[in-house]
Formats: sequence, C-alpha cells, structure tokens
Amino acid sequence: MLEVAGAICGLHAQLMSSAELSAWARVEDLEPDAVSRALWEERTLVKTWAMRGTLHLLPTVDYPLWQAGLSTRERDRKPSWYRGFGIGPEELETLTDAVAQALDGRALTRVELADEVTAITGSPALGEQMRGSWGAMLKPASFRGHLCFAPSVGQNVRFTRPDGWLGASPPVDPDAALLEITRRFLAAHGPATREDLARWWGVSPAAGGKMISRLGEDAIEVGVEGTPAWMLTADVTEAAAASPPGSIRLVPAFDPYVIAATRHAIDLMPGDFKDRVYRPQGWLSPVLLVDGRMEGVWRQERRGGRLVVEIEPFRKQPVWVRKAAGEEAERLAAITGGALKLTWPA
Repeated sequence: MLEVAGAICGLHAQLMSSAELSAWARVEDLEPDAVSRALWEERTLVKTWAMRGTLHLLPTVDYPLWQAGLSTRERDRKPSWYRGFGIGPEELETLTDAVAQALDGRALTRVELADEVTAITGSPALGEQMRGSWGAMLKPASFRGHLCFAPSVGQNVRFTRPDGWLGASPPVDPDAALLEITRRFLAAHGPATREDLARWWGVSPAAGGKMISRLGEDAIEVGVEGTPAWMLTADVTEAAAASPPGSIRLVPAFDPYVIAATRHAIDLMPGDFKDRVYRPQGWLSPVLLVDGRMEGVWRQERRGGRLVVEIEPFRKQPVWVRKAAGEEAERLAAITGGALKLTWPA
C-alpha cells in the first residue's frame, strides 16, 4: 500500500473514504483498517495539504520531498490572494510562525489552535483567521512543514507538528524536490502535456513547461494521436509495446487517476460524458475503468446489512466487463462489510 501511494503521488484525501478506496482499488487483499492504521498508529502515512492545496495522504518516507516541493508555492502567492483573505504578507508570516509555536509537541483542534494563535500574537484578528477560510490560513504552515493532521477527537479534527509526529528528517533542496516530483508525475501519469502537469501541481502552463524541461534527456516528447505530450524516456519502449490487459476497476470519487486525466478525459470516454464524471463545485464521481478508459460511473449506499452498488455504464458493456465489475463489487463489499446487492440499468 505504501509503495502504491508513493508511486501514484499520494492518495487524494478530500474524503477519507475515497483515499481508502483508491488504495483498495490498487492493492489486492488490503485489510479494511490498513489506511487508518498507517496514519494514526504506524505513522507510515501522513495527511496534509499538497497539490493544488488539496488534502492528500503521503508516505512518511516521502514527506520531506513533498514538503520541500510545496514550499516553492510561496513564490506564487500574489497580491490578489492577500486581498481576498484580508491579510498582509507580514501578518501571514506572523500567523505561520505562531502556528508552528502553538503546535510544538501538541495536538490541537482548530478552535484550540485559534485560541493559542491569539495568545501568542496578541491579535484576536489573527486568531479569527484560523477559524474560517476552509483551511486557507493553515495551508501556508503546512507547506512550510509546520503542520500536519493528528488523530481526531470525536468529530473534531486536530493538527500537530510533523517533526514531532513523524520525527525529524534532513531537509531536501526545494528545486531538487520539484525536479523529482515532476519525474514522479510523468512516471505515474505520462504521456502528459505541460498543461496536464500545470493543472495537477497548481501552476501556470508556462511553469509546467519549465518543470518538464528541467528533466532534460530524462523526458522525451511523444505524439498521442497527434497531440504532443511528454513522458519519461525510460518508459517509452515499454509503453509502445503495451497492450490492453483486460483490467476492470471501480475507482472512488476523487481518484488520482481521474484527477490527473481532467484535461484530456474526453479522449478516455466513449463520447462526451465528461459532465457525468467532473461535476459542479469540483466534485468527481466514482468511475468504472475498463482498460483505463472511463466507461461509466457508479455509487454505493449502505442499506441495513447490505451494500448496494449501482453501476451506470455510458454504453452497453460486454459480458466479461459486467462479470469483472461484479467481482470488483464483491471485493468492495468484503472490505466494507455486508452482503452485496449489485444493480445495472435494465
């Protein structure tokens, strides 16, 4: 599981259940509590804000790399960002330092952290910044390596310092980290355009292009049905010889594969079904993947002792696909508990 989480550049964790199912879809015989145990007991996964300022689960061994790469995001902070959140650069610096001080050796809820920031800075206004903004004021501290998630208490999320929770680690050069992150993105999601990388990392296309060009001969431009894209040079021969493996997967909402494919998703569909997957307010549907192609969406619901899985294909599927998808649904029921009721459209 940890190897898989590292290879796909983290498990997207806007919904914790989706992060768990993203791991389940890729790891055979994954134990039901494997992800939560890795997070809160073994501490081999860490939950923090990462790409595009969204929540991810990252392998602890890779945390120094990702934190160093994310620290470069501070270079992109524009005046409009400060105006939008009603805070200045100096105030943000004071706030970030106060968060680091407040969390030293402690795990605090958002309310407790806000109270501590107020006490440390003497500014109720800065403390109030911590209570709202959907985590916007927590992300700068996260990118600096001052904040990650700790075990919750009841319904209350808590935060702590990574160096105390995970242990101290040698710093990584931010530019070297960004280079390695680019390499890992292409290893997982190439061939990809500079726009694909830019959207995934949360920068401009020009910045995405510079990230790829820094790889030099380690990356090569290829054509994908007439569209120029980039992939790792070492992967070209294997990719050219690849054939469809007959794989069927039920991947959850916000799955990393679906996120990375956002810009060219329609090329992976049997028609223009993009609105069925990429929905309003940034919601991404669970997807039926057939040989990597998005062939439908699905949903699950607990009804008493049953797990009801409804699959809605975009077009009629052959028997082998329906059979394999049914087996995937059985696996899902086994890990979540309960008898399976699987439905397809009539």
